[in-house]
Amino acid sequence: MKQYIPNALTLLNLFCGTIAVIFAVQNNLINAALFVFLGIFFDFFDGFAARKLNVQSELGVQLDSLADMVTSGVVPGIIMYKLLHLTIDTPEMTNEWQSSFSMEWVGFKLAILPLIGLCITLASAYRLAKFNIDEDQQTYFKGLPTPANTLLIVSLPLIIEFQNNDLINSIIVNKWFLIGLTVLSCYLLNSSVKLFALKFKNWDFKANATRYIFLILCVLFLIVLQFAAIPIIILVYIGMSILDNLTSKIK
Repeated sequence: MKQYIPNALTLLNLFCGTIAVIFAVQNNLINAALFVFLGIFFDFFDGFAARKLNVQSELGVQLDSLADMVTSGVVPGIIMYKLLHLTIDTPEMTNEWQSSFSMEWVGFKLAILPLIGLCITLASAYRLAKFNIDEDQQTYFKGLPTPANTLLIVSLPLIIEFQNNDLINSIIVNKWFLIGLTVLSCYLLNSSVKLFALKFKNWDFKANATRYIFLILCVLFLIVLQFAAIPIIILVYIGMSILDNLTSKIK
């Protein structure tokens, strides 16, 4: 019976991701973000449960990637599409601008520029496929994990909604910022940079110093900066990983 528990958690991740897709398509990005958080929560604990119950399996590995493809692949792509759409869907936009960046069929109109956001979905799929055949990524990640990248993307509508900062909002809804972030996101997902994994083999502080310090910083940033802390946490994660790699080489 216990062998079904991790897979059940993985399916809950997929279930939450599917609901997040529905909300994102309906422009309800806040609820979409909520279900993404729930999905990532289940994604973390399915692997934890599998290790603790000693029921790891190839089926679980494949199922986990399929669920991640929805929650941490499709959803962030749609959210970036929606955010990019905000940057061109304005009353002052001229007819010439609209015709240059859209294509129309009978009863259906599609803006081309926001489609750039879906590159995140493509990059996520490529990363997950590489991860499944890479036997080295057991104690670390090569490139930014899809859940971390997804947290970065879904934090944007939350910052707009809850931080109430006009300067930050003007940056987020700038199309060049969003395009640049999309390109950076796709690169980080498939880069060769080694990033530490939050997998504790034991609770010894010395062996897990980087992980403990990172978690403490996460809590502090979230308390002080709320949702605006998420992009900073991702940058700190990358920075600490690079520093950890350099330290290991010196030793």
